This record gives sequence, structure tokens and C-alpha cells, in this order.
Amino acid sequence: MPDPSGPDAPAAPAKIVLNVGCGYPLRQKLHPHFHGPEWREVRLDLDPAVQPDIVCSITDISPVETDSVDAVWSSHNLEHLQRHEVPLALAEFIRVLKPHGLLLLTLPDLQQVAQLVVEDRLEDSAYISQSGPITALDMIFGHTASLARGNKFMAHRTGFTARTLYKLLTEAGFVEVMLRRGSSFDLWATGHKPERV
Repeated sequence: MPDPSGPDAPAAPAKIVLNVGCGYPLRQKLHPHFHGPEWREVRLDLDPAVQPDIVCSITDISPVETDSVDAVWSSHNLEHLQRHEVPLALAEFIRVLKPHGLLLLTLPDLQQVAQLVVEDRLEDSAYISQSGPITALDMIFGHTASLARGNKFMAHRTGFTARTLYKLLTEAGFVEVMLRRGSSFDLWATGHKPERV
């Protein structure tokens, strides 16, 4: 039997992605950019029920060392914070990233959602997600069905447009910030921690 630590053993993942607000452990929820064998996922969430590696708020991720992760993946998290807490979370993201580490995030684009409101389509299905039909009401205030089941973590407390998100990211110190609109009323952003902070 070959030695599992020998020269033919698979290499340990060389990069760490911190999946903040990870939710339940579904590999497909991790962005495909991080599916390669070089990536090791560390899951962080406020809700112990989702069995994360680290239980804490994204506004204080002190269990994670400074300059220790290669990437932060944040999918639909910042809108669950109060507006004044968003800079705290972004400061924590940049703190834990290694120099030139990557932040990749997505969240609802209220500018796109507002068009549905203008058209009086507040409770019409805008698109279908893994959780079922999603309405403008869900994107503004939080997933109605989850909230009805008592999951208070799903409430939305703030919102973003491309301009406000760009401003928050650059004020937090991220560089090379790029934004794009997605196909499901979402806004995507990438940014990097500067080489020297």
C-alpha cells in the first residue's frame, strides 16, 4: 500500500477561501471560482444551526487571524446588516485577507428591484432560486417564507445600488474594485486588499 504522505499523495489545498454567512453546507453555494483542488473552504456563520467552522458575526470575525486568507466569498450577506454595520464587516474582510487577497461578493441590486416596484410587481415572482420563487418583496425585506418559518437571520436591514456599494468598498480600502449586474436582480463586486495597507 502506498504511503499516503508520499510523493504521489494529493497536494493539500494551498489557498483558503473564507465563506462568510455560509448558510447550510452545500458545495454549489460556494462560487465556482473556488471549486478547484487548490482551495480549502472555511465556513463562517452567525447561525450555529448551519454547522459552520466558525460561529460569529461578520462584523467581528476576530477568530480569524489578520492576513490569513486568500479570498473572502460573501453571497447575500451585507443586506442582513444594519447600514452602520456594513463598514465594520468590510473592515473585517480586508483585515483577514492576505495582501492582494480577493473579495468576491454578491447581493440584491435595489436599483433593478426598484423597477419591479415601479411596475407594481412587488409580489410577482421575479426569478426562481433554490428556495423557490423570489419576489421584489423578498429582495427588499428578506425571504418571506424563511421569515415565516421563524428564521430571523433572513431579514434584510439595508440595501445597495452599484454606486453605494462601490463607495463603501473603496472607503473600506479595497482596490481594483469592479462591479457588474447579474441576471437575477443581483449585483456582483470584486476587490482586492492592497499589497501594503
